[in-house]
Amino acid sequence: MRSALCALGAAAALVLLPAGHARAEGQEPDRDFTIEDSRITESSGLAASQAHPGIYWTHNDQDAPLIYGIDSRTGKTVATLTMQGVGTPRDMEAIAVGPDGDIYVGDIGDNLDGTWDHVWVYRFPEPKVLKDQKVAAKQYVVKYADGARNAEALMVHPKTGRVYIASKNEDGGGLYAGPERLSSSGTNVFRRVGEVPWVTDGAFSPDGDHLVLRGYLMAREYGWKDGRLADEGTSIGATFQGQAESVTYTRDGSAFMLGAEGADSRVVRLDRQDAGRPAEKPGGSPDTPGAPQAPQSPAADGEKGNVTVGFLVLAGAFVLVFGVKRLLRRD
Repeated sequence: MRSALCALGAAAALVLLPAGHARAEGQEPDRDFTIEDSRITESSGLAASQAHPGIYWTHNDQDAPLIYGIDSRTGKTVATLTMQGVGTPRDMEAIAVGPDGDIYVGDIGDNLDGTWDHVWVYRFPEPKVLKDQKVAAKQYVVKYADGARNAEALMVHPKTGRVYIASKNEDGGGLYAGPERLSSSGTNVFRRVGEVPWVTDGAFSPDGDHLVLRGYLMAREYGWKDGRLADEGTSIGATFQGQAESVTYTRDGSAFMLGAEGADSRVVRLDRQDAGRPAEKPGGSPDTPGAPQAPQSPAADGEKGNVTVGFLVLAGAFVLVFGVKRLLRRD
């Protein structure tokens, strides 16, 4: 499925290029940039460094325990971190920086939707110096209270430090809250606390009042209150990026940074039109696992436009690829 999506995404990129919100590359940090490292072909997560302004941490969707620090001023890799003490990862999909200054990595993918009865979260202090180095990481065993599932989004709340995971399902996934503190000596059970769309990544705003979630054809920002989604979300107006796999906030919370898989992949800055707005429809329950919320409402008109265009482009790309294959079989 991944190879098919990559092929369609590449074909779609020839037809539809990101527009509207893109900024020109420059020497300022936190602007559009292209990941130049040839080793990074499946950037599947993105997190703004808290210790090094303008640096973004990412990793491949693969089994190598490598984390890359990318300078948004140049698109160049300024640090390669090799995690030690965690065994061989299976399917790393997400990355976040917590309020403790630690980097959290979600080895939470399961392309067969429930083959593995547990997944892992890795954690290590963000390095003070940007250089290639080995880092000692802790490994946490994670299970879901309602059974195994696939997931690609891991978020750490910037105030409470609680870890959340959003499962990935085309019919809608779940938002899961971990225990108040992760334990490296036992199993950490994550419990469903909300319903979410088809999600490939997510991130909390630096003030902890909002949560952004994105998928291949949508990106929405939700209010956050007492450990729950506080509203039905608002489209952020993200442009179509093919195999859209990552999103995070800038360090100051003034913008979103959105990325996609592929060689020489592009990370696009999208300014928040109403940064710092209060959460809508406050309410909910304490920051402890509990009953799920009602499913989210349909996307806003702008998001519907992106979804429609995205489907049309992907459909056109599929027809193109399928047609070429038929012609080659005839030869």
